[in-house]
Amino acid sequence: MTDFVATQVQGGVAYLTLTRPQALNALSLDMIRAITEALERWEADPAVQAVVVAGAGGKAFCAGGDIRWFHQAYHAKDPLLDQFFVEEYALNYRIHRYAKPYIALMDGVVMGGGMGISQGARLRIVTDRTKMAMPETNIGLFPDVGGGWFLARTPGRLGEYLGLTGVVIGAADALYAKLADAYLPANVLAEMVESLQANAFGSGDAVLEHMEGFTRQHVAACVPRESQLARLSGQIDAAFAASTVQDILVAVSDAEGDWAAQTAAALRSRSPLMLCVTLEQIRRARTMSLEDELRMELDMMHDVFRNGDGIEGIRALAIDKDHKPRWSAPRLDEVSAARVRAFFDSPWRREDHPLAGLGR
Repeated sequence: MTDFVATQVQGGVAYLTLTRPQALNALSLDMIRAITEALERWEADPAVQAVVVAGAGGKAFCAGGDIRWFHQAYHAKDPLLDQFFVEEYALNYRIHRYAKPYIALMDGVVMGGGMGISQGARLRIVTDRTKMAMPETNIGLFPDVGGGWFLARTPGRLGEYLGLTGVVIGAADALYAKLADAYLPANVLAEMVESLQANAFGSGDAVLEHMEGFTRQHVAACVPRESQLARLSGQIDAAFAASTVQDILVAVSDAEGDWAAQTAAALRSRSPLMLCVTLEQIRRARTMSLEDELRMELDMMHDVFRNGDGIEGIRALAIDKDHKPRWSAPRLDEVSAARVRAFFDSPWRREDHPLAGLGR
């Protein structure tokens, strides 16, 4: 077990805590393996009725994958870079199909890989400190960890909006987007965990009923602010239903108001290539099963570090921090349809795919 994943079983509930607060609980391969091993063990353990996952430190549930390590591994030609995503996506799938209730306490920063280990939860609790996003296009990547699949299942065209812009949302917006199930103030989370630990549970349903009853007690006192996504849904749906990223940018640029100006600026700062790839990903994902979408994401990730903008985006944002990425295609009109389609060509035969076993 890695130093950055702590586990405990008490009263029929298994607690898994990410303990890497200095890195906002960003996931390493060792952490992914430790989480996978714990979930496998608990699924087979009749003494465990449910699993509760949280992040230590008070600032983050999980900020995503360790992008600094991605950069280092790429330049070292480390084969574990590819393996990281194989094992991460397999873990994401396991969580979505977990046999026992899996409950995510999404307090603080929940981004990228943090969404991957929370969106498959039976109960997703957000707080007044939740800062949720799939911000991958900001660093030349795409919304992975099943992001295409769960973004495509948000209301209207929110999936395209959240995936392309990487905008950060809070609790009210997460609930509106159906990316969360319940809300509690952050200062009540510890009280809820203490109430769990004071009981012994004989079934997963009993754990869920206890937690849902607890959240209901606090609803009147802790309704989050009105959702901005709900208020903007008409504008979002009108602009992000356009057939191409260029058309989306034109629609947003022609609109009035702060939201339109901020959204246009965000789109112009992202990798044009990965914006086009992301739009294609989310639209394909609407008609795909979760396992097929995760296999598609692995195909895409194989390409992103070989022919995409991921390493340059990470360099500009996290390594040199000059915030001046030199994207491979500086303009949207320089991105060809053939180049976008190439991201969806698998380098493996179906039977040889590293994630071939998902869903079987």
